[in-house]
This record gives sequence, structure tokens and C-alpha cells, in this order.
Amino acid sequence: CSSDLVIVGLEVSGYTDWFEQMVEELGYELWVGDASEIRRMARRRQKNDWRDADLILELMINNRFPRVHRQSPESREVLRQMRYRHRLVKLRTIAKNSLQAISLRAGLCLQSRLHSRQGRDELNQVVTSSEEEIQVKELNELIDNLGQKIKRVDSWLKASASKDSRVRLLQSHPGIGLLTSLGLVHTLAPVSRFSTGRKVTAYFGLDPVEDSSGDRVRIGSISKQGSRLVRFLAVEAGHIAARYDDDLKRFYRRLVLRHGNNGKARAMAKVAVGRKLVVRSFIMLRDEIDYDEFTRR
Repeated sequence: CSSDLVIVGLEVSGYTDWFEQMVEELGYELWVGDASEIRRMARRRQKNDWRDADLILELMINNRFPRVHRQSPESREVLRQMRYRHRLVKLRTIAKNSLQAISLRAGLCLQSRLHSRQGRDELNQVVTSSEEEIQVKELNELIDNLGQKIKRVDSWLKASASKDSRVRLLQSHPGIGLLTSLGLVHTLAPVSRFSTGRKVTAYFGLDPVEDSSGDRVRIGSISKQGSRLVRFLAVEAGHIAARYDDDLKRFYRRLVLRHGNNGKARAMAKVAVGRKLVVRSFIMLRDEIDYDEFTRR
């Protein structure tokens, strides 16, 4: 490196945020490389820290370093908040299911009404065990506490979305709400790094895996690479969008009938619609158009 430029290279890892932030604060340029690709280019099977450092330096000098895309600090923070919210929702669901189990053991089946004020009063009347009374009280407190935390994260995400025109652009599409639009925008950004929709679906892990040999051609399930949370949000949003968008509705019904009109066929069609929605979002962001302009084209 020259006297006025320092470049730091390292393998991608899940717990180096603190180091990456420190390097950026020092004003150095950071290169993050694909660990499997770096290892594939090693000439020896022996592996230690010194050999790894020498290999990374050699690849950087020879312009062969397999760099991976690093999201902006803003995108990393938004996606971090979304993952945190998702974990809170999972914890609240576990608490609600535990409360539902206590209700069923007591012979009370209120389903979603169990979490209303009236439902809680009815559950307190039928529970006879003192230990279960304590459990019911603590579970209700936990559900309320988690609900407040989720609302706080939702407020933060709404404030972040209100400043971004790209998020509002995607929300013009039926089925795409706050979480899906934020996840797609900050995962795809910048969209200029994708040349085709096929590369976008591969990035999200929505591309089918091929396992062919000779004359036998077999297309399996999706690869499930990339962000699990954003892929989940895209598929769920696609299922909602298929109710309101005529093209997606016809596409969904056609796939369901083609594959047997059963549970598996509906699940496959749901994923396929989610894949179409991701490609649509990519086109809308790339061309900076809303849903009306997309359908017009």
C-alpha cells in the first residue's frame, strides 16, 4: 500500500463488526473476502494464522482477492433491528403458546381471544393450581413486556422508512409492507451490482438447485442461501400480493393446479410467487418506478 492509503484484508466472519468499525474509524480501506474462495486458492493444505495472512496479502497484491459486498452502516443497523424484532416476536409466540397450553389443560378453548382482557379473566377463574396461577401471571407479564419492546422497534423502523424514498416506492406494490420493503431495500442496495433478476433470486436463495447427471435432469428445491429473514418476509408478502395482483393470482393458481392442488403444491407456488415479487422489487428499485408504472409497462 502507498504511504497515504492503508488497505486491510480479512476473511468474512460473523463476529468482526467491532474490528470492521474500528478500521473504518481509523480511515483505512477494508476488504472482506469469501473465506471458502480464499481457502480454495491456497497451495497447501496446512493452515495456520501466518499462512492465512500471507495468502490474503498475496491475493490482494496480485488483484485476485475474492471480495464480497459489504453493506452500508445504515443497512447493517436496519437489518440488525429487524432480526432483533424477529427474535422478540418468536419469544412472544412461545409465551403465547405456553399460555394456550395451560388454557387447554384447564378445559378452556379461547384461541386468540385468550389474550384479550376478558380471556385472561376467564383463564384466571378456571385455573385452580397455585403454581399455574403464578405461571399465567408471569406469562402475561412477559407477553405485555415483549409487546412493548416490539412496538419500540417498530417505531424505530417506521422512522427509518419515512426517510427513504426507495421504501415508499416498494410499498406501492400490494402485499409489501414496512418490514418487507425495508428488508428488500437494504439487502439489495445498491441494486446496480445486480445485472439480472436471476442473480437477484440467487442472492436471496430462491433459485432452484440442479442435480443432473448424464441424461437425467433433476431440479430440486431452492438453495436457501442469503438472509433467511428477508427470504421469509418476501415469500409471505408474495402470498398476500397474490390476493390483489391479477397476474400473481393467475400464476399462483396455475402452479397449484400443475403440481396436484395439494399442500405441497401450494407451498411450492407460494415460494415461486415470492421469487417473482423479489424480481419485481429489483426492477422497481433499478428503474425507480412505482407499482402503477410497473404494471403499465
